[in-house]
Amino acid sequence: MTITGAVSRASLAEARERLEAVISSADLAELGGDLFAVLHLIDREHGLRRAVSDPSRDGADKAQLVQILLEGKVSPAALGLVADVVRLRWSKPSELSDAVEVLAVTAEAARAEADRRIDDLEDELFRFSRVVEGEAELRGALAGPGLPDERKLGLVRALLEGKVTAATLTLVTELVLRPRGRSLESGLAEYGKLVAQRRQRLVALVRTPAELSEAQRTRLAAVLAAAYGHEVHLNIELDPTAIGGLSIEIGDEVIDGTIAGRLDDVRRRLGAG
Repeated sequence: MTITGAVSRASLAEARERLEAVISSADLAELGGDLFAVLHLIDREHGLRRAVSDPSRDGADKAQLVQILLEGKVSPAALGLVADVVRLRWSKPSELSDAVEVLAVTAEAARAEADRRIDDLEDELFRFSRVVEGEAELRGALAGPGLPDERKLGLVRALLEGKVTAATLTLVTELVLRPRGRSLESGLAEYGKLVAQRRQRLVALVRTPAELSEAQRTRLAAVLAAAYGHEVHLNIELDPTAIGGLSIEIGDEVIDGTIAGRLDDVRRRLGAG
């Protein structure tokens, strides 16, 4: 189950509204990190998570508990936001921790957006996910139990530090060290979707046998945006098997313009006849 699917929609929507109210005045360089620190705490301390997510407990009491525990340990912006979030109604403890994770990722996306690097963040998460999928040894080192966390952190920094946005480094490090029951690939995909949602954009995976020019990318994005009524971010993947056209995936929909896709369509039509 994805983090966005596991959380009460109404409470999550309200939590996101609270985050938006904080973002305009918060130090975005520390907000995401503080929210991840809170996530680590409530993931680690099961009794605390139950206490601050208990729907039968008064919201003011839960907020006061958070204030006592976190005062001076996180920024005032993060403290106020978490206090607001625990006042909301969560049907089970995991919903609260999942919501805090969504807010932390969204705060990192806002940080990249403020730096005019949100496109880079999306691209870097996507490209790193493809590297991980294609390199079994690297995937095993980062996601397997063989290396201690210190070595994994060093490996992530060696691969990415100075080469990607600060937000990308934070998010990848988070997924490597604390996967929360997910594979590294699925975690990167979920974080990528949350980053895209920051700008209310759709994400299109475009498989093409040859590089697209900047003009072609711009035109394709415009055509898809007109068709779907939303800005569309393109993740481009070179695929030599996509001979003769493009294969585009948006959510659960596949727009296949490749020769192979057209042949498959012909076969289906013949079979139906």
